[in-house]
Amino acid sequence: MAVKEAGTARPSARERLLAAANELFYNEGVHTVGIDRIIEQAGVAKASLYNTFGSKDELVRAYLETRHASVTQRIMQAVDRYDTPRERLLAVFEGQGELFAQPDYRGCAFARASAESHPGDPAERAAEGYRRWVRDLLTELAAQAGASEPEVLARQLHLLYDGSGQAARMDRDLAAAAAARAAAAVLLDAALARAAAGGAPTAVAE
Repeated sequence: MAVKEAGTARPSARERLLAAANELFYNEGVHTVGIDRIIEQAGVAKASLYNTFGSKDELVRAYLETRHASVTQRIMQAVDRYDTPRERLLAVFEGQGELFAQPDYRGCAFARASAESHPGDPAERAAEGYRRWVRDLLTELAAQAGASEPEVLARQLHLLYDGSGQAARMDRDLAAAAAARAAAAVLLDAALARAAAGGAPTAVAE
């Protein structure tokens, strides 16, 4: 019996559908792109899409979950390159800069999908989940760094994170993440100085 060579297996229908969705939804929008285009690009029967995902909404959700996993991996790889709490926190922006440097970067997939969605849509829920992950990560790293109110600092840093992404997309500014990192360092060092002095942190208005 012939032995199949390693690496020659054809991607599954699910993999092909997700690859097509990732390209088309990200570049053109989750509502602009119809099911027929996804099916055509993936090279599968329409029944395969519905048997695998059940609906277009669920395909959108799976696409955004894939993007979330990819961003998480990139950011955490950057964070894990460092040992000190201060550098680990600032490395979030280094990981973000690596995302911006990718030739196909067209902005935050979650912001783009959320802008097209209605409250409660799978895309909206996926975007909310991603933003919670970013905020929770920043809060955890701020606490590890010694900020007395890590939630306050995390909110400030999240604003920098969001603004960096907007600048990279709209201004084609590949240095946006480096600028955000520099601003984050100022905020972090000020927070640490207050904590060391025993002073109250600056409140952030809701």
